[in-house]
Amino acid sequence: MSILPDSDKVVAIIRETAERDIIPRFRRLQRHEVMEKDAGGLVTIADIEAEHRLSRRLPELVPNSQVVGEEAVANDPAILDRLSASGPAWLVDPVDGTGNFAAGSPVFAIIVCFLVDGRSRAGWIHDPISGNTASAYEGEGAWYAGERLSAGPPASIDAMIGSLNYSYYPHEMREAVRRRARAFREVRSYRCAAHDYLSLARGEKHFSLYRRLWPWDHAAGVLLLREAGGYTARLDGNAYRAADRVQGLLSTTDPESWDAIKNFLRTA
Repeated sequence: MSILPDSDKVVAIIRETAERDIIPRFRRLQRHEVMEKDAGGLVTIADIEAEHRLSRRLPELVPNSQVVGEEAVANDPAILDRLSASGPAWLVDPVDGTGNFAAGSPVFAIIVCFLVDGRSRAGWIHDPISGNTASAYEGEGAWYAGERLSAGPPASIDAMIGSLNYSYYPHEMREAVRRRARAFREVRSYRCAAHDYLSLARGEKHFSLYRRLWPWDHAAGVLLLREAGGYTARLDGNAYRAADRVQGLLSTTDPESWDAIKNFLRTA
């Protein structure tokens, strides 16, 4: 019997979580329900309760599976070591885009990735506002709202739309990179990795560059984009894995575009 979980059952748990723990609090958060974490990020009561539900329900689908949740790691960083362990594991971001959610912006999502022996095998990105879920299984394509996803065709630098985290670069280089980036058609950020990856996999954007490789932000999205025909690699050229701790991750439509963007920004 396959160790991979049934996607319909995963989606049902994610939808239940959105409907019970997240949507009822959207634009209804009380001041005491929004807190600051040690790293300066925000966490809300919705993040905490959604992660509790997902961490309780998802392991029911795959016996002996472990859970790595963003908020659990904030309290105990040693939990991240589970991503390097053998066997099945769930990687959970209960509210990706917490800052947006807390501010009343509808750009947020639930991200779930399923790993076996540290390898991303399936991923889901759920938009609680639209109620739609993107899903991907390794080698089986990526899907959203019943339609197969396909990353867009390559584009020239001046036609590219993307997102760019300038903090990847040393402080003394950032202004030069900002000037260089004006050559792109548009640089925009959703402040939500889930929606960045959805846009890439739907052919609406051409690239994204992230500094921090928090696994809950990227593991499912990288798989989704790859299954949609796109390409991702660390800026050192190596393939991405959820357990990575290095900085710099560039996603785009194809390997040639990846090289073009990296080289273009390097000359800033």
